[in-house]
Amino acid sequence: MNRTEAREWVVKMLYQYDVSRLPISKILENFYKEKDPGEQKEYIENTVIGAIEHLEEIDKEIERYSQNWALNRMPKIDLAILRCSIYEMQYGNIPVNISINEAVEIAKKYSTEDSPAFINGLLGAFVRDEGLEEGESNDN
Repeated sequence: MNRTEAREWVVKMLYQYDVSRLPISKILENFYKEKDPGEQKEYIENTVIGAIEHLEEIDKEIERYSQNWALNRMPKIDLAILRCSIYEMQYGNIPVNISINEAVEIAKKYSTEDSPAFINGLLGAFVRDEGLEEGESNDN
């Protein structure tokens, strides 16, 4: 499994958590029955668990940049994509350009026609306001 596939699985697990509120341990357990994460296991676990642990802070950032979109009105898959990407940039030491590009590609694959532009715009505003540059990440 490569990082792009792992990131898609992170988004799927965050989506599943949002719609089911199953314990994250159960979601990970179900994933491991279906897929062998190989070298991506640490990334997957850190990102899924970390995004859920920081869910409140991440959701505040999404609300801040969503231009009057309430979280409960956004497609759940878009929320999962945004949560993954913001977590990666804010806490996961993933370069900004990689995280945004991957988020947009996942949106093209799994979400609505308008979602890639929405996600790109929201993440771009987040990066500008956080003072992150292309290729950088926040070293929290």
